[in-house]
Amino acid sequence: MGFAISDELLGTIVPIVVYWIYSGIYVCLGSFENYRLHSKTDEDEKNLVSKQTVVKGVLLQQSVQAVVAILLFTLSGSDAGASAQQSSSFITLVRQFVTAMVILDTWQYFLHRYMHENKFLYRHVHSLHHRLLVPYAFGALYNHPVEGLLGDTVGGALSFLLSGMSPRTSIFFFSFATIKTVDDHCGLMLPGNPFHIFFRNNSAYHDIHHQLYGTKYNFSQPFFVMWDRILGTYMPYSLEKRTEGGFEARPTKEFKDD
Repeated sequence: MGFAISDELLGTIVPIVVYWIYSGIYVCLGSFENYRLHSKTDEDEKNLVSKQTVVKGVLLQQSVQAVVAILLFTLSGSDAGASAQQSSSFITLVRQFVTAMVILDTWQYFLHRYMHENKFLYRHVHSLHHRLLVPYAFGALYNHPVEGLLGDTVGGALSFLLSGMSPRTSIFFFSFATIKTVDDHCGLMLPGNPFHIFFRNNSAYHDIHHQLYGTKYNFSQPFFVMWDRILGTYMPYSLEKRTEGGFEARPTKEFKDD
């Protein structure tokens, strides 16, 4: 008789495992200098926090997320059970995915923007994430615990509850969201990357936000750029070759002239 693992437990654990596996792949790919947005030297010299501290911070946030996820699944147990009996047609799953993506994007855009506009919150909370001027994959979830709780944990809970997805569907959605978040912080522009083909919000787009000139722009994460475009915080950019190899995302001349 085999040991069965519940969908709720998988929905809690799998995204964490996916985070470290996918970011680990990008660590290995980091040696491809011709596709990096910043050199390894910049990564070591410009960032204001050690990689060991980043790992500890991410593990802390993931621990909090795991506890909240377990509580959420427990409290919504009856609803989740009913949800599992609903139609799992492809159209239903697509609707739930898109709904969850829009909810998560909306929540994180306005919270993220407010974290920048409120000087107290930026100085004492959000500035922790911006110690990484040169983003890299496993630093994607390096945040202040308060920001991690409000942004990722609460945002994830809202997208799960309001989209009506089942715990089983959430395994795939949150794993996908995790991969996308890691990809946005990977610091690489690899050819053929499907996230760069199908999403305008990619590693170069988010890299602009991590630079000093872009901290008031490109707040959108992790999927679409609609709120930046609608509310005037979209910074257009171009990818230019660096003489020492790799790329650099720079604001377009048209934007500078404005």
